Amino acid sequence: MKIAIVCYPTFGGSGVVATELGLALAEKGHEVHFITYKQPVRLELLSKNIHFHEVSVPVYPLFHYQPYELALSSKLVDMVKLHKIELLHVHYAIPHAYAGYMAKKMMAEENIFIPMVTTLHGTDITLVGNHPFYKPAVTFSINNSDVVTSVSKSLKEDTLHLFNIKKEIHVVPNFIDIPKKINPYTDCQRDMMAEKHERIITHVSNLRPVKRVKDVIEIFDRIQKKIPSKLIIVGEGPEREASEKLCRKKGIEEKVLFLGNSNEVDKILCFSDLFILPSEKESFGLAALEAMASGVPVISSNSGGLPEVNIEGVSGYLSDLGNVEEMAENALKILASDETLETFKKQAVEAAMVYDTKKIVPLYESLYKEALNKSVDAT
Repeated sequence: MKIAIVCYPTFGGSGVVATELGLALAEKGHEVHFITYKQPVRLELLSKNIHFHEVSVPVYPLFHYQPYELALSSKLVDMVKLHKIELLHVHYAIPHAYAGYMAKKMMAEENIFIPMVTTLHGTDITLVGNHPFYKPAVTFSINNSDVVTSVSKSLKEDTLHLFNIKKEIHVVPNFIDIPKKINPYTDCQRDMMAEKHERIITHVSNLRPVKRVKDVIEIFDRIQKKIPSKLIIVGEGPEREASEKLCRKKGIEEKVLFLGNSNEVDKILCFSDLFILPSEKESFGLAALEAMASGVPVISSNSGGLPEVNIEGVSGYLSDLGNVEEMAENALKILASDETLETFKKQAVEAAMVYDTKKIVPLYESLYKEALNKSVDAT
């Protein structure tokens, strides 16, 4: 198949999953075209089966906000014609499914009919999409997709609750290449971050309020009072400055490292002992899955799709939102002894195997075939 993937090319979960999906499809012989405003961060190497097409938005003084959707729709039409692309897979209802629909309508004028698969990732539904300004456009975009998928059961339920959806929503969870995550480094260089007797706690996110980074610090503060530890926070976002101030207020700034955005998350997880994700909302919890696949047990909230990923008492523990006392207690249970920690590390990898690339990508391929068949029947 010749597939166009439209996504945000950023460090966020949707961009990572879309890129990994494209790479996996290319390995299976499909021709994949990434169409977005810059090369995705995980798309390091292009090959004969992987292509990147940049969407350029000309700057006109007439527009207060430059019309990216218009530029994207036009680019999709041009690329479909030039490369004879057979299917669009767009990640995020808006603006991508909306732009994809407009591209489909433009091509239909020339008797080119191409199916569109839309994957819902979370923010496009629960945050942006539910805003009164955007809700009609989101509803329209989903209902006019040929196939719709959601990354978790929780997100599917939220979508059906918030919108008047007439399309069937298929749950296809996020995934990662598990074998690549298991012991990727012969030397993790753990001593660069902590002393031998210290535990290393990690948090990775975009540091938005929804990630509750201050809760991460509160949990760590309780841990470090009982067990010598270091906290590594990976990511950039609006909560960074306030979080750094909180660390100084608690007198633990020497024990907390803010690393900013990083392409070396795998290496950081290699020497991590515990991952903390107390989010207010997670449509899936890809960061938790990546930690588990690297053998790092997870302390998380029980919000959104997290209970589908982090298995209570197996890969880690779940707590109610904001219950930092219980989260700290559960963390101490895992970190109390090397034996207990090792057990949780092994169990975390086993729980993550459910979401291995080889098990999930065929689900997408099956839905692609379904979408193509519908397109043929419609013509």
